Amino acid sequence: MKLIWWMLSGSVLSSIVVTLLFGADIRLEVWLGMLGPLAAALVSWIAMERQYLRNPAGMTSLLIKAFAAKMVFFAGYVTVLLSSGLVQPIPFVISLMAYFISLHAIEAIGLRRLQTANPPATSGAL
Repeated sequence: MKLIWWMLSGSVLSSIVVTLLFGADIRLEVWLGMLGPLAAALVSWIAMERQYLRNPAGMTSLLIKAFAAKMVFFAGYVTVLLSSGLVQPIPFVISLMAYFISLHAIEAIGLRRLQTANPPATSGAL
């Protein structure tokens, strides 16, 4: 649960800093570029934590389903925002990719820590 607050606070603070540095004219692009990846990362992290605590052996299945769901979500998210004309394409795509990569790297680190801190019980038979 602690990782959720790190992702949330880091994303919001960095969006504020980027908006202050580069001006208010790209504020919407930066925030919308952050919100999609943040929402996806938070939902998938909550699902991963719950799955790992209930049934660690089911993690692979969950990760495959989450990957497919993210593909559909991001295809729709980007298509709707870019085709609506609501955002400038280049700042939006840069923001989206920066947050997408950063948040997924944080998830990967969190998953590694989750697995090393709480190794699943094994039957002992290899």
